[in-house]
Amino acid sequence: MKYPIGIQNFESLRKDGYLYIDKTELIHKLVSEGRYYFLSRPRRFGKSLLISTLEAYFQGKRELFEGLAIEKLEKEWTARPVLHIDLNIERYNKPENLHDILNFTLSHWEKLYGSDPSETSLSLRFAGIVRRAHEQTGHRVAILVDEYDKPLLQAIGNKPLQEEYRNILKPFYGVLKTMDGHIRFAMLTGVTKFGKVSVFSDLNNLKDISMLPQYVSICGLTESEIHRYMEEGIQNLADTQHLTYDETCRKLEELYDGYHFTPGSEGIYNPFSILRTMDSGIFASYWFETGTPTYLVTLLKQGKCDLSEMASAVTDVETLDSVYGDDEPIPVIYQSGYLTIKGYNPRFESYTLGFPNKEVEEGFMKFLVPYYTPIRKSATNFEIQKFVREIETGNVDAFMTRLQSFMADTPYELIRDQELHYQNVLFIVSKLLGFYVQAEYRTSQGRIDLLLQTDKFVYIMEFKLEGSAEEALKQIEERGYAAPFASDTRKVLKIGVNFSAQTRNIDRWLVSE
Repeated sequence: MKYPIGIQNFESLRKDGYLYIDKTELIHKLVSEGRYYFLSRPRRFGKSLLISTLEAYFQGKRELFEGLAIEKLEKEWTARPVLHIDLNIERYNKPENLHDILNFTLSHWEKLYGSDPSETSLSLRFAGIVRRAHEQTGHRVAILVDEYDKPLLQAIGNKPLQEEYRNILKPFYGVLKTMDGHIRFAMLTGVTKFGKVSVFSDLNNLKDISMLPQYVSICGLTESEIHRYMEEGIQNLADTQHLTYDETCRKLEELYDGYHFTPGSEGIYNPFSILRTMDSGIFASYWFETGTPTYLVTLLKQGKCDLSEMASAVTDVETLDSVYGDDEPIPVIYQSGYLTIKGYNPRFESYTLGFPNKEVEEGFMKFLVPYYTPIRKSATNFEIQKFVREIETGNVDAFMTRLQSFMADTPYELIRDQELHYQNVLFIVSKLLGFYVQAEYRTSQGRIDLLLQTDKFVYIMEFKLEGSAEEALKQIEERGYAAPFASDTRKVLKIGVNFSAQTRNIDRWLVSE
């Protein structure tokens, strides 16, 4: 079995005999039932391959679709002019980057369909190309835009640059509306719904299929698709990892399943991680290792985000479906694939969000460590291993001293709200420990609780800000936090901890059995 690792071109994939998960029935549904679409999906989820497949279809390359569902569904196979815009190519850190890639693309099309000296702006040139392509071929064009939002994502935190990009893209994408008579089909894909108000304000003809149940599996893999196309791969993986077939399926589900783009839908597996796992025979965090979502950290810092609330946010469809806002990072975090729909309350029409799977949860927490603590990314695993050993051996002082090191020398901009900063660091630590021991983290007004359990120990920890370790320990006793473990055979340790605003760290702790 040849797995298409990093291959996003449909023609190359088919001609070279790589595995293709047949999505063409859904593609035929798209082109048959509508004309203008928008799709938001996380990175590495197959958006580029979807666009490439649509390109081959509209070019009339019937031979590439032999044996696929669309072969029996499509009767005409009309070859049309296709205008494919790929914004993945450039790095957008300067104003001219976006202009350059659009100019490069338009110049290529002008060699095919001609130009007009009066078309001086990017949008006028684009409109002229659309019109001439239709007139010269006799067929209306297909317009396909891959990663339309990459310039805007890379400009997060730089409002002037982001505004400049919006001012370029709004009239450019406006061609999709003004040239409607020359366009047969258009689709834009991206990670987020950035600027849908400002960039797409005139494009009310775009149908957003991102949360529609009938298109939930147009990118990504369903469990039935994995078993239909990769049964041999699953068995080979099981043999390589010395697991049973069922154990292998459960581990694939735990690591890579869990994406829900609409309530009540079946879980969608991350296709990139599944393919890499099948190809290598090794379980790993492939999706998270391929990208560094620094824009998310920018959003979290700007929004003074409580990470524990973010990880189990309750929101509504308007928020999930909204554009990026300076004070609301949840839509972008959800659309980027770091959170997904975990539950739905029809009475209040509210959604509960959470991490989709272990790969994302663990990867995201490890990624945040160097942004919230002085610990280097390369040292994160080593530090967590030490935490776990100290907890499992009952070495409270070593654990607390290490926790102090996670609070030390924290960048000033992160600790303007000291209580929130302490909460976030403890949340990250508890989440990372939770992959090895049982960990529960809770916060309420003025207090933080952390409960850790191993096979030999139970740790009940209470944290205070500008109080005292004695007060924290007294609260554990008075409120009976240890009562549920009264008959437990494990050793129960009650730990009161105080944070000092002056030292910006833990200044004291007390332990009671």
